[in-house]
Amino acid sequence: MLINTDLHVHSCFSMATSKDMLIKNIAPKAKEKGLQLVGTGDAFHPKWLKIIEESTKYVGDGIYSHKDCDFLLTVEVEAEKKIHHLIFLPNIETARELSDKLVSKNKYSDGRPRTKMSGAEIYDMVKEYDCLIGPAHAFTPWTGMYKSYDSIYDCYGGKVDFLELGLSADTDMADTIKELKDIPFLSNSDAHSPWPHRLGREFNQINVKDISFSSLKYALKHNDIKANYGLYPNLGKYHMTACTKCYKLINPSIAYDNNMKCPYCGGRIKKGVDYRIIEISDYDEPHSPDFRPPYIHTMPLAEIISKIYDKGVTTKTVQNKWQLLIDKFGPEIEILINVPISEIENIDPQIAKGISAFRNKTVHITPGGGGKYGEISFDKKLKEDNSKNSVVTLDNFN
Repeated sequence: MLINTDLHVHSCFSMATSKDMLIKNIAPKAKEKGLQLVGTGDAFHPKWLKIIEESTKYVGDGIYSHKDCDFLLTVEVEAEKKIHHLIFLPNIETARELSDKLVSKNKYSDGRPRTKMSGAEIYDMVKEYDCLIGPAHAFTPWTGMYKSYDSIYDCYGGKVDFLELGLSADTDMADTIKELKDIPFLSNSDAHSPWPHRLGREFNQINVKDISFSSLKYALKHNDIKANYGLYPNLGKYHMTACTKCYKLINPSIAYDNNMKCPYCGGRIKKGVDYRIIEISDYDEPHSPDFRPPYIHTMPLAEIISKIYDKGVTTKTVQNKWQLLIDKFGPEIEILINVPISEIENIDPQIAKGISAFRNKTVHITPGGGGKYGEISFDKKLKEDNSKNSVVTLDNFN
C-alpha cells in the first residue's frame, strides 16, 4: 500500500511551538491534508508520552492511532555541535528507556532535548534498541549535520537509516554528494503547528506492506520510498548565503572577504545550503542511484491561495477558499497532485492557475536566505538551467 507520511513534527512541549500541537488537533488536520502516518515528535518528553497514551489506541507494532490517523513515535535530539538528529522508535517503553539514558538537562522542559553526546554515541545508543536514526534537515547552517562535518560517517561512525533533506535542499542537490548514494532521503515538514500550511508541507510517499514500525523499517532498507514532495529548495529561508539582518543575498567570496559581516548593514552573514553543498559535492550534476525516487516540488494549498489573493494564509478569505476545495475534492494532497485542473477551474480559476503552475513548473521564485523564506509569483516562468528545472545558483548573484 502507498501511504503519505510526515515523520518530523513537534508537540506543544517544544520551544516556539503552538500550544495546539496535540494529538486531538494533529489527527483531523492530517486527515484533511491526506497524511496516513505522522510522527509524534518529542517522544523523550514524559508528559507528551502520557498524552499520547491517553489520546491514542495502541494498534501494535509501533503504531498509535487516533480517529483514522496513525502515529509513529519520533524525536529530534540536539547533540554535540548543536546538530539535530531524528530518531524513530518502536514503542513507548523504548522511548522511556532511551529518555532515561539520554544525558540531558532539559529533557523534562523541552520536547527537543539537548545533550553533549556525540552523533556516534547517540547512534550506538538507539541502535541497541532497534531504532532508526538519521540527520534532521542535514544541510541547514544552524543545526544541520553537514554544517560541522564533511562526511556523514565522521558524525555517526556508521551508516544511517535515512537523511532528511530539509526545506532548503532537494534530491538533485543531495545527489551531488557521492557518499549519499546508498542512503534514502526523507522530506518532512518539521511542523510546529497543526495548520495545513505547516503540517505536511513536505512529505513522503512510501510503499509499505502495512502501517507499522516494521514495515517502515523494511521500506527504508529496501528503498521503497516512491516519491518525495516538498518546496522548491530556493524557497527555503537558508537556501542562499545572505545577511541575517537585512536579508541581502551575498556572494560567498564577498562574504568570506568581509569575515561573514554584511557589507551593506554590518549584520551577520549565514552561509547558504546551496553553497555548503557546492563545497562538499563530488559532482557538478546529480548522480542519482537507480532506486532514488522523484522529488516533486509543490507548496501547501493555503500558501498558493494566499499568494494569489494577496491575503494572509490564516485569514478568513484564504481559509474559506481552502475549506471549499477540501469539501469538494477531499484531502489537500489529492488536490495538489491529482485532481484535474479543469475541475478546480470550475470552483476557482485563479487557484487552478496556481496549482497548474506548480504541476507545469512555471513558478517564478525569488530565493530565500539569511532566515527569510523565498517568494513566488505565478506570472513568470521558473528559471531553467541546461534545459532542466533547477534552483537559482550563486552565479545569478553578485
